[in-house]
Amino acid sequence: MSTRLQERIEKVQLLIEKLATDASKGCLIIVEGQKDYRALQRLGINGKILTAKTSKKSFLDLTAEIERHPSPQVILLLDFDRRGKELTKRLVQHLETTRIKTNKDYWTELQVLIGHDVKDIEGIPTYLTTLNQKLA
Repeated sequence: MSTRLQERIEKVQLLIEKLATDASKGCLIIVEGQKDYRALQRLGINGKILTAKTSKKSFLDLTAEIERHPSPQVILLLDFDRRGKELTKRLVQHLETTRIKTNKDYWTELQVLIGHDVKDIEGIPTYLTTLNQKLA
């Protein structure tokens, strides 16, 4: 059991390190809210992070704001619940029609690794702490 937990922790941490590297290269990361934003910062991910659901932004306001950010790609990292999945799908469809490169690979991999235990991005730091305590 502990070997599987250790492997899961290592995979999630490696994914977070890759995300931090992409963020440092100027990739824009889209999260749902301020708590998700702060969770990424606690995980050591800095750079351009845009919140999708703050200040009551409409979908058009959000996409216009994304289009104003020069970025090699937009990383979508929304929650794993139904609303997060729907918003991710809508953003991919819209951004690809405007020729903005989207990346939902991190979202997909995190969902596979921890999506059954964590429903939002803000829960990742606590989840990793809990797993590390189980191993200790």
